[in-house]
Amino acid sequence: MAGSAEMASLEESFRKFAIYGDTKATGQEMNGKNWAKLCKDCKVTDGKSVTSTDVDIVFSKVKGKTARVINYEEFKKALEELAPKRFKDKSKEEAYDAICQLVAGKEPINVGVT
Repeated sequence: MAGSAEMASLEESFRKFAIYGDTKATGQEMNGKNWAKLCKDCKVTDGKSVTSTDVDIVFSKVKGKTARVINYEEFKKALEELAPKRFKDKSKEEAYDAICQLVAGKEPINVGVT
């Protein structure tokens, strides 16, 4: 399993993406748009084994029935779901660690902002 320092930077990334573009966001919950942005910016989606559709499906799967957002625990579950798809040649644990490394310490990329 990933180390605690890695988990801390994973949570930090979650918070940064969770508040991205939303001035009222607390960083505790992430909406689908920001989840998709995180997956794109952190190269979780590669257009081949993991597409934006996969990302949306996983988001719908891990969130509560009526919820429109996911919390950090659900976020980790979502990464766990995507990991084997993204890293087909690795075991479940290795894939999860690899996907966590993709996300950990990353920030939202602002395109065209001056």
